[in-house]
Amino acid sequence: MVEDGSLFFVGNATTVLRYGGFTVLTDPNFLRRGQRAYLGYGLTSRRLVDPAVRVDELPPLDVVVLSHLHGDHWDRVARRGLDPEVPVVTTPRAARRIHRQGFTRTRGLPTWSQHVLSTGDRVLRVTALPGRHAPGPARRLLPPVMGSMLEFGDTSGHVDLRVYVSGDTLMYDGVRRIAERYPHIDLALVHLGGTRLLGLLTVTMDAVQGTEWLRAVAPRHTVPIHHDDYTVFKSPLRDFLARAEDQGLAAGIRTLPRGHSLPLPPPR
Repeated sequence: MVEDGSLFFVGNATTVLRYGGFTVLTDPNFLRRGQRAYLGYGLTSRRLVDPAVRVDELPPLDVVVLSHLHGDHWDRVARRGLDPEVPVVTTPRAARRIHRQGFTRTRGLPTWSQHVLSTGDRVLRVTALPGRHAPGPARRLLPPVMGSMLEFGDTSGHVDLRVYVSGDTLMYDGVRRIAERYPHIDLALVHLGGTRLLGLLTVTMDAVQGTEWLRAVAPRHTVPIHHDDYTVFKSPLRDFLARAEDQGLAAGIRTLPRGHSLPLPPPR
């Protein structure tokens, strides 16, 4: 499916990164077209397109990085199909719930804390980053969310590749603090879509917030994900791309169709 040194796009926020001897799965969502993801409080959203692969077609995994516990990021198909011994790095609340589901190697990370994996002299450091899934008091109604910084390197501390996964966040001051701590980001996977709950509450970045995020974070390369798989997405990818072009921010954007791969590190 994917070779070492690649980012493979499964669909929604689900990707497979292979680099430096590690294989990482992000936000596993393997519902099929027409099935519904559960979003809490009786809310659901229908999937509009199939993922590029089935859960049983994944390569052996070293870790799952889960931004938060919503049905379009951790679903019943993934829960049944993933190896319960695979490490899952996520928020503390999600880790407790997933552990009760039988996944025995969960790790809940508070913001700015780290989990380190190693194989031989290769190291993968996962750092939990700030994220906010809703504005104002409404964020208490949604599960906590984290971004993730994936740093692939060696035991000497050298980092070969730095990948930022935004998670389902809105743009806010916490995201700007990420840019202060990490001024050099090789690749960012940005969750877009302008997800709107009950037709009113926007809980992921739309084109306006997405370009604000792009300007603040300034990664060398950006792959937009999480933008057209579900009925709750209201901000098309084309709006983000057009706005980025208008603002002179489009040079590093790499659109990736489902089932396609991007070499890692991305070519200049």
